[in-house]
Amino acid sequence: MGSILNHFTEIASWLFLIYGSIICSGYLFTAIYSLIEIRDYKRRNNFEDDIALLQSLNLPAISILAPAFNEGLNIVENVRSLLTINYPSFEIVIINDGSSDNSLELLIKEYDLEPKNILYHNFIETKEIKNIYKSTNKAFKNLTVVDKKNGGKADALNTGINICQHNVICCIDVDCILENDAMLKLIKPFLNNGNKVIASGGVIRVANSCVIEDGRLIEVKLPDTFVARVQVLEYFRAFLMGRMAWSRVDRLLLISGAFGMFDKQIVIEAGGYNTNTVGEDMELLVRMRRMMQERGVPYTVGFVPDPLCWTEVPQTWEVLQRQRNRWTRGTAETLWIHRKMMFNPKYKILGMLSTPFWFFFEWLAPLIEFTGILFFIVLLFMNQISLPVFLTFFFAVYTFAFLFSVTALFFEEYSFQQYKKPSYIFKLIGTALLEPIIYHPVVMWSAVMGNFDLLRGKNSWGVMSRAGLSNPVKEKKK
Repeated sequence: MGSILNHFTEIASWLFLIYGSIICSGYLFTAIYSLIEIRDYKRRNNFEDDIALLQSLNLPAISILAPAFNEGLNIVENVRSLLTINYPSFEIVIINDGSSDNSLELLIKEYDLEPKNILYHNFIETKEIKNIYKSTNKAFKNLTVVDKKNGGKADALNTGINICQHNVICCIDVDCILENDAMLKLIKPFLNNGNKVIASGGVIRVANSCVIEDGRLIEVKLPDTFVARVQVLEYFRAFLMGRMAWSRVDRLLLISGAFGMFDKQIVIEAGGYNTNTVGEDMELLVRMRRMMQERGVPYTVGFVPDPLCWTEVPQTWEVLQRQRNRWTRGTAETLWIHRKMMFNPKYKILGMLSTPFWFFFEWLAPLIEFTGILFFIVLLFMNQISLPVFLTFFFAVYTFAFLFSVTALFFEEYSFQQYKKPSYIFKLIGTALLEPIIYHPVVMWSAVMGNFDLLRGKNSWGVMSRAGLSNPVKEKKK
């Protein structure tokens, strides 16, 4: 019995070691690919190009779609931000998804809205529309506000797709603050491209504690709370390293729901956003890719590494856990819906690399890590742990995690340098030291619970309460 147990322990230990080694190798490759892509992007793009684009009369018009549910804290300022973006031709469609707060009333008062009869096509089935509002003020002539019954974010976006006027749509979270030239940069992949561009995504940054005035980002500041600050590092890793690498091989599976641009016709042909998943952003892009692959049509998905969009991230552990729980469920649902693609050579790199990577190293990773912890506890109680060996491996894993975050911080300094104060850099390095032992276990547990909730049939978003993007300058004047 003892020899069988020892044999099992040895096999399990080797499996965990091999899995961890593959993940670390994957992270190293993504870092290398990302660095090359960022370098090439900086060489290809400059400020003069943006000025030329802005002066061009041939840029495609854009419809900006922003679902809103109980966003009264920020909605007036955020809409003001959207109205002042630097782009020749665009419309803004705010979709009030059955808010129970004063979001709609605030918009009506601030922007002089009144109901209008507007013709539109029901390309995608959605919940009932109560009213469509337009402004009596000519300064806001490109603003449309739709009031509808609550159906969730995906249903709200589908409503916006039905109503909007233009062939290129930009779907954003209404609480986001966009850089002035965000649309100019995000439209670039759609221009002069040999293949059909079906979508384009950009980098999302953390707006917590930043100075926001009249819907504009005035000063970039590091978040005050540890929970928000560690997400700055997380976003560095996700966007500047992970997504940049996948963009390099044009097999990106996710464009953030907070900020993404799409070909409207392709979205409609794919069936719009899926209202039966909480990961509607990832599922839509995977479905669009799958459709184009099955049609045999050459296509591409663009990605822009500039910090184009700033958003409020969870500031409490409770809200963070609900968010990560939902992200896990969304990933699992997408992989299940499109399981036909897994290891299917018909879908080329998408089927042989992208979807297997997301399955084994995104969705499965927290479950394997949790199983490894349980395995360690069992061995500890059975006195099967060699303390020197354990400490050596723990130190190696901890050091790798810390250095990977520091590398992501280096990428930020090499590319766009949004956090200019030396004190911010030191704080982020200190945060990187604490993240593996304080923050990461919470995120891992949230992912485990997300899978458990998925098995229980939970399909709700959960309450995502916000503190609001306050303006420290104005607060001091009060």
